[in-house]
Amino acid sequence: MAPFLNRLAWLKSGLFWRTFILLTLLITVSMAAWVSGVRMVEREPRARQIAAQVVSMVTITRAALTHSAPELRRELLFDLASNEGIRIYPLEDNDRVEPLAESGMTPLVKSGVQAKLGPDTRFASKVNEVPGFWVSFNIEDDAYWLMLDRQRIDRASGVQWAGWAAVTLLLSLIGAVFISRLINQPLARLSAATRAIAKGRRPEPLPEKGPKEIRQANRSFNHMVEDLNRVESDRAVILAGISHDLRTPISRMLLEVELANLSAEARSGMQSDLAQMDAIIGQFLDYARPSDPANFKEIDLSALLADTTREAERQPDIDMKMHIDANFTVMGNPVDLRRVFSNLIENARRYGKKTEADKVKVNLSCTREDGNAVIEIQDDGPGIPEQDMERLLRPFTRLDTARSQANGAGLGLAIVERLVKRHGGRIQLRNRTEGGLSVRIVLPLANA
Repeated sequence: MAPFLNRLAWLKSGLFWRTFILLTLLITVSMAAWVSGVRMVEREPRARQIAAQVVSMVTITRAALTHSAPELRRELLFDLASNEGIRIYPLEDNDRVEPLAESGMTPLVKSGVQAKLGPDTRFASKVNEVPGFWVSFNIEDDAYWLMLDRQRIDRASGVQWAGWAAVTLLLSLIGAVFISRLINQPLARLSAATRAIAKGRRPEPLPEKGPKEIRQANRSFNHMVEDLNRVESDRAVILAGISHDLRTPISRMLLEVELANLSAEARSGMQSDLAQMDAIIGQFLDYARPSDPANFKEIDLSALLADTTREAERQPDIDMKMHIDANFTVMGNPVDLRRVFSNLIENARRYGKKTEADKVKVNLSCTREDGNAVIEIQDDGPGIPEQDMERLLRPFTRLDTARSQANGAGLGLAIVERLVKRHGGRIQLRNRTEGGLSVRIVLPLANA
């Protein structure tokens, strides 16, 4: 049962298929009700019409045979058979007769004919193995069979009804496809634009045309995008101005510390504080710096990871191990991607130590998975609480546990998460079963 439900999961996620199937069911039920109604309404009038037609043929044929010259009757019967499909046979006692099936309109037709021709009128579907619509009648004391083709009596067969219904249903389903697309296309376009914003891209303005509700929704969305871009631009300008204005007095203070008559310990402490302030300002700039995906280019991810790993190996308190598959190419900004991996390695170096004297072991791997490059950076430190993992990706978030002992603004992982999203990727944090934190980044390959 579960595999079957899994195969139908696309019905829950696709509005197009929901709309299409709903329209299909409505059209099918409506057509079935219409066909049933037509067949029920036309049953009695159709039966009376067929009975009147049969009575007229019998009456005209009997009159023609009665009033025609004997030598001309053979020619008359031939004309009736060839032109009208009416055959006259003498009724014999030894005729092999197969009665009409008592279904559909047959009882109504029989009662209508017998009301005009008499209750002793006989009917048959086959006489002497010859199929047709057979009706008996009398001319004076002689009995005859009048045989009509079934096509002249029968209404449309079930096969014909099925054919008409199939053609009508097919045309209706084609219409349902267009209706579904007409309904869902604006929503799909809006969804794609929303995903683009979530990835840090600026989507094309949505067309402000169509029904009133669609025009209003697209116009509101376009205004929202403009407002977001303006807010983003203003924030970048404000942060850049503040950072610039703060770095000027910091540089002045560094110079004054160098020239001041201070002890070596005091000078070192003040220089450390000022360097920390400058690093925090740098984090603000990294977080606020805009990134235009239109300027992305192909990057040899394997080479970039190898260079980043070699730079990290120069740190004396880190033990790097790497497994990087070759020939991985992604679209992006090389400076931003290098910052992502450097931040994660530095994060592991700072917070992945069990004790201050230990070296932190960091494993970096890059493999292919479903057209994506999967980069994992793992350490063997204490890890982080499960309930705090999602919160750590937010700006200005720091923990009071072993992984947040160093000074900082709480922007390291937020910068990483922001840059990864701008490159169309995703990031996931998890604690390893053997201890330590694993950061998993998935980036789409350029040649996928």
